[in-house]
Amino acid sequence: MEILYVMGGLVLLGVVLLLVGLSGSPTGDALVEERLGPRERKTKKVSQPGHLQRREGAVSTALGRAVEGRSFAQNLATLLAQANLKWTVGEFLVFTMLISFGLGVVFYLMQRHVLIPVGVIGGFFLPRIYAGSVKSKRLKAFNDQLGDALNLMVNSLRAGYSTMQALEVISNEMPAPISEEFGRVVLELQLGVSFDVGMANLLRRMPSADMDLIITAMSVQREVGGNLAEVLDAISFTIRERVRIKGEIQVLTAQGRITGYIISFLPFALGGVIYLVNPGFMNSMFNHMCGWVMMGISVVLIVIGFLTVNKIVSIEV
Repeated sequence: MEILYVMGGLVLLGVVLLLVGLSGSPTGDALVEERLGPRERKTKKVSQPGHLQRREGAVSTALGRAVEGRSFAQNLATLLAQANLKWTVGEFLVFTMLISFGLGVVFYLMQRHVLIPVGVIGGFFLPRIYAGSVKSKRLKAFNDQLGDALNLMVNSLRAGYSTMQALEVISNEMPAPISEEFGRVVLELQLGVSFDVGMANLLRRMPSADMDLIITAMSVQREVGGNLAEVLDAISFTIRERVRIKGEIQVLTAQGRITGYIISFLPFALGGVIYLVNPGFMNSMFNHMCGWVMMGISVVLIVIGFLTVNKIVSIEV
């Protein structure tokens, strides 16, 4: 019974650390925060009385400084920017450790000791999987909106707008996420960032091949001149056709993709349910080396099958 109180106290401590770690200020563009002076920041707070300003927690700050400059921290910061998650690297790492620790404690309290490593390892990767999923959905929505946004930009240029004004029209008229991204570009340009750097930042947040093509065309036009509206109009037609063909391919391959997911994840789900309902039935698998070898071979074969199915249904356009 005492060990349960100890574990309960550790869980409570984890919740407190989670609140402290996530009490930081939202992650924003560093250049914007640097260029805004104290008076502008104060004015921004007064103009938004309902907005709660968060202060970055000491734990997440110390952890962020400890990993600052390392490659995995830079990759993680890029992932958070692409997913538009308002977290710092330190906050995300604190959250990851708490999720991993919490799942391990849950399986310990349930007396499922074999699943404790699974909970710890799974909890470590769950936040990153979530961020990757949000990034993929956001990038897909961005690519789907890119054709319409480009068409709006072409019409704005033909109406006599400048490139800056055309980008601002997209940020005002289009829905998220493309309006958010182009709004950041407009804000950076207004703060004195060069056009090439602002568009490079956009491409870093939205690693889209179509966006790379658009940025290249705009950069070439700024250097050598030419009719940008006609070039972007041709690119817009290509993007719309690519989106249409991708949609048709997804419809035709939907059954194969869903079948691959079900076949791949069903053994893990079924094994977990059986172990939770009747642990004795599965203990014979865990108590012998032969059982571990069988599970290892099964996992390898399932992963190979999952990758094979994804390779078959993945068609590049």
